[in-house]
Amino acid sequence: MKLMINGKSHQTEVDPGTPLLWVLRDELGLTGTKFGCGIGQCGACTVHVDGEARRSCSTPISLLGDSEITTIEGLAGPVATSVQEAWREIDVPQCGYCQSGQIMSGVALLMKNARPTDSEIDAGMRGNVCRCATYHRIRLAIHNASGNTSGNTSSNASGRASSNVSHNSVDSGDPEEARAEAGTLANSAIDREERV
Repeated sequence: MKLMINGKSHQTEVDPGTPLLWVLRDELGLTGTKFGCGIGQCGACTVHVDGEARRSCSTPISLLGDSEITTIEGLAGPVATSVQEAWREIDVPQCGYCQSGQIMSGVALLMKNARPTDSEIDAGMRGNVCRCATYHRIRLAIHNASGNTSGNTSSNASGRASSNVSHNSVDSGDPEEARAEAGTLANSAIDREERV
């Protein structure tokens, strides 16, 4: 079966029912896409299929046909660059395991909605689990990548703090202040979730 991945055609002889994740990792050596749960619930394996975020662990290659598949290794373009730069500026990852999936979902969101609100980010990133609970930094990075540094004060059911905090530290270009502010938000969210 032929697959178009990161702009190149790849011939694979695996069973058509094989999940895309294992073709990427085991057959093609594209290990940036991670295995997390195997049932499409954690988002670590997210790739783009024709520009849409898709969980590769639960997508058999037989369903892909002539679709254009993009992995974290092939992610490119102005939106992708903005997201990656925002991730670095705010120092989003802790352990980093989920981050390729988070970035893929964040880019897919911004390709559809260039200036999302907090609630739109939460909806667009739903299903991407971060065990280190860096959700506030993820949201802040998406706002920065979109140029929307004012945030939105809408609340959400998960109890995560809103990103309507001052973004002056990020706007000033001081990454140390940005990291400190993001860390305070993350700790606040963890404390709140532990009390629930």
